[in-house]
Amino acid sequence: MIENEQAEEIFLVLDDKLDKTVNVLKDEFAAIRAGRANPHILDKLQVEAYGGMSPLNQLGNVSAADARCLVVSPWDKSLLKSIEKAILASNIGITPTNDGNVIRLVFPELTEERRKDLVKQVRRMGEDSKVAARNNRREAMDGVKKLKTGKEISEDEAKNLEQDVEKRVQKCIEEIDKTVAAKEKELLTI
Repeated sequence: MIENEQAEEIFLVLDDKLDKTVNVLKDEFAAIRAGRANPHILDKLQVEAYGGMSPLNQLGNVSAADARCLVVSPWDKSLLKSIEKAILASNIGITPTNDGNVIRLVFPELTEERRKDLVKQVRRMGEDSKVAARNNRREAMDGVKKLKTGKEISEDEAKNLEQDVEKRVQKCIEEIDKTVAAKEKELLTI
């Protein structure tokens, strides 16, 4: 299908960037709480421990005790205060309770207004991802045009490559739309 090495490189880079765009969106969505306790909300949390900053998941176990409660069990109990401080500073909107052995995070039920705000945020993140995908399309199209103007490929080959770029970007945008719709549904389900 693709016989030109430079064109092949354009598509490898395009596919990689489009995959990253979708994966970044999914990672961002994992951190948005939907009224249910999700251990991924603490994935990016950094805790001051042993003279430096460490990710929480390297200092203890984070698990969902039930649908609305997370339990953080540090391997070293002396880190409880530091973990509690990091959670308070993280602005996730939940006050931790420390019983001397574990930290519990009880997720309150989301109000209808908060759910709608989160849906708006999810849609905005989806649009940002679509913009990134379109920027990737523009870069790939520029690469194809350079090959065409440099007489590396013919007009017909350029047209076929441009259509292929368009198909790949469209597929990525459809994946973004599905991801956004799934997150919206999760947020609006009570």
